[in-house]
Amino acid sequence: MHAPKGRIHAVDLARGVALLGMALFHFVFDLEMFGHLATGTAISGGWRVLSVTVAGSFLFLAGVSLYLAHGQGIRRRAFARRLAVIGGAAGMVTLATWAVFPERLVYFGILHSIAVASVIGLVFLRLPAGLTLGAALAVLLMPRPLGPDWPWLDWTGLTATNRPSVDFEPVFPWLAPFLAGLALARIAARAGLWDRMRSTVSPAPSMRALTWPGRHSLAVYLLHQPVLIGLVWAGTALLR
Repeated sequence: MHAPKGRIHAVDLARGVALLGMALFHFVFDLEMFGHLATGTAISGGWRVLSVTVAGSFLFLAGVSLYLAHGQGIRRRAFARRLAVIGGAAGMVTLATWAVFPERLVYFGILHSIAVASVIGLVFLRLPAGLTLGAALAVLLMPRPLGPDWPWLDWTGLTATNRPSVDFEPVFPWLAPFLAGLALARIAARAGLWDRMRSTVSPAPSMRALTWPGRHSLAVYLLHQPVLIGLVWAGTALLR
């Protein structure tokens, strides 16, 4: 089973926009961390809305991407390879934040959530889109907590409390946007939308500033925060 040829630049563009929003939020987070903004700025008001929107966008697009890559049949080696890369990157984030923020390390952040959702998503690849959308709605509206308040179940999102973390996207409710993306990608495929959008030529120059990061979203995700922290640190040192 081979994936269809050609890229869908609109998906790359959407990822690029999400990455831009993520970088903006993390810049505000870093300014707060270095004392340039009041404590709690990044987790309140419009910045909180931005962070939730960006996280939901990444998971939605991950659901779209899973269908685009495997909707016509699961390519096991490609899936396993991609899952290993995302899982490895998630582990790197956990180790890095353990070194920097040991009391708020990322034990189930956006990459962990995408990895687990990708495995769960395999079950829904061949199911009707309406059923998948119903499952997404059920996940979103499921009352919580449901399970025992055990720390090792924090990643599910079903416990009453969870360990503090600088990035926490548990399975419930964050599986919902992933399943929604998968379902809508299936609907778009049945309408022939993806086939019309595929292209073997480079995107227009005006789009490349966002489509290029969108094509390399994992690398940008892993590298942007060290770069931003370095810039804020350098700026702070110059201002003193």
